[in-house]
Amino acid sequence: MAANIHDQSFSIVFGLLGNILSFFVYLAPLPTFYRIFKKKSTEGFQSIPYSVALFSAMLLLYYAFLKQHDAVMLITINSIGSCIESIYLIFYQIYATKTARQFALQIYTTKLVIFFNIVALGLIILVTLVFFKGHLRVSIVGWICAIFSVCVFAAPLSIIRLVIKTKSVEYMPFPLSFFLTLCAITWFLYGFSLRDFYIATPNILGFSFGITQMILYLVYRGETKALVLPDSNNKVQLEQFPNANNVQQSTVNQNQEGAMNYGVAGMISNSQVVPSELNV
Repeated sequence: MAANIHDQSFSIVFGLLGNILSFFVYLAPLPTFYRIFKKKSTEGFQSIPYSVALFSAMLLLYYAFLKQHDAVMLITINSIGSCIESIYLIFYQIYATKTARQFALQIYTTKLVIFFNIVALGLIILVTLVFFKGHLRVSIVGWICAIFSVCVFAAPLSIIRLVIKTKSVEYMPFPLSFFLTLCAITWFLYGFSLRDFYIATPNILGFSFGITQMILYLVYRGETKALVLPDSNNKVQLEQFPNANNVQQSTVNQNQEGAMNYGVAGMISNSQVVPSELNV
C-alpha cells in the first residue's frame, strides 16, 4: 500500500513536469509560423510534422480515455497538444494559397489530415471498440501507440547522419536537443512509476537519440556551418559557408522544430521527419 502511494506520488511529480516541458515543446514551432505570418506565405514549409503530431496526440488521448486510471496527465497535455496542432494546421492552410505550388501543398495537407485523423484514427477506434473488450482493448491500443512511437523515434537517424556528413551542428540546436531529451526522460520516469510500459519503453529510444545528438553537438560544435542546396538533379548537396542564414537553413531547422511535436508521453521526440522545401 505504501509502495503504491509512493509510486503515485512520483508519477504525479513526473507527470506535472512532463506536462510543463511538453507544453513548451509544443510551442517551439512558433518562430516558423511567425515567419509564415510575416511573409503571408508558407514558402517551402511542409505540414507533415503537424499532421502526424495531431494524429499521435489524438491517438494517445484515446489510449488515456480507455486506460481511465492514472490518465489525467496524459489527457491534459494531449488535449492541449491537439488544440495547438489544429491551430498550426489551420494557420498553415490559410497561408498556403499564394502560389500554385503552395495550393498543391494545401491540398496535400488536407489529405494528410483526412488520412491520419479520420481514416486511420477512425479505423483504430472502430476495430478496437467492436472486436476487443476490457484490458485487451487497452493493451492493443497501447501497443499501437508504442509501435508508432518507435517508428517516430527512429527518424533522428536522418539528422544524425546529416551532422556526421557535414561535420556541422547548424541544423541541430543544442538547447532543443537538451529539452527534448529531458522531456523523454521525464515521460519515461512517469510511465515507469505507473508500470505503464507502453509509455515508458518508447521514450528509452527518445532519450538515447537525444543524448547521441548532444554528444555530436559537443564533437562538432566548432566546425564550419553547412549550407544545403539542391543540385541540378533535385538532390540535396552540401556546401560550406561561413554563415548560412537563408531559407534552406530555416527549412532544415524545421525538421528539428516540427518533429518534436509527435504527441506526448511516448511520442514526443527528437525525431526529424524531413519537411524541407527541398523535397516537395
